[in-house]
Amino acid sequence: MSRDGELRAAVAAAALGADEAHRELLDSVVQTARAIFGARASSVFLLDEPAGELVFAAVSGEGEADLIGRRFPAGTGIAGFTLASRQPLVLDDVSRDPRFSRAAAESTGYVPRGLMSVPLLRGDRAIGVLQVLDRQAGRFGLAEMELLGLFAGQAAAALDVLERARRARAVLDDGDDRLAAVARLAEALDRTGGRRGDAADRLLAALGDLMR
Repeated sequence: MSRDGELRAAVAAAALGADEAHRELLDSVVQTARAIFGARASSVFLLDEPAGELVFAAVSGEGEADLIGRRFPAGTGIAGFTLASRQPLVLDDVSRDPRFSRAAAESTGYVPRGLMSVPLLRGDRAIGVLQVLDRQAGRFGLAEMELLGLFAGQAAAALDVLERARRARAVLDDGDDRLAAVARLAEALDRTGGRRGDAADRLLAALGDLMR
C-alpha cells in the first residue's frame, strides 16, 4: 500500500474510533450525572452553529428514547441562557424564573421543577450545555453544581475529539489532495537527518500547533 493509502486508512480508522468513543463518553456523562445526583433526567445539548440551534446529543432518564436529535433555537429557555452567558445556573423552581421556556419543556414531554445547567466550554467558546433535572431527594446546591462542571469538562473534551475526527473524515470524503501532500511530506521527513532533521521536527511541531 502506498504512503497515501496508509495515511488514508489510518485517518479513517482514527475517525471511526474517535466517533464511537465520543458517543460512549457522552452517554457515560449523562448516565453518571443522573445517578450521582439521583435525578429524574440528564441531558447534553450541542450547538449547531450554522443552524443556530441546540441539539439533544445525549439523554438519560425522562425522554431518553425520543429526544436524541431533537432541535430548538439556540436562545431558547435555560439551556439557551446558559449557552449565551457561559455561566452555570441552579434553580429550585423553574416556574418562577422568566428565562424558563415552559413551551419548550412541554414539547419534550417532561416539565421539570428544578434543574442545574452548566455550559460546555472549549476555550472561550460555549459549544453546548449539560443539564440535570429534578433531584429526587433534596435540592441542588453550589457543591453539586461544581461537581456537574467536572462532567461538563469531560463532555467538552469528547466533543473536541469528535470535531477533529469529523474534519479528518470530511477530508477523506472530499478526496482532498491535502492528504496526499501530507503523505509526501511524511515520507520526505523520514529521510531527513542532522540539522535538516531538526528543522523537520520544528516543522512538525508548527503543523501540530496549527491543527489544534
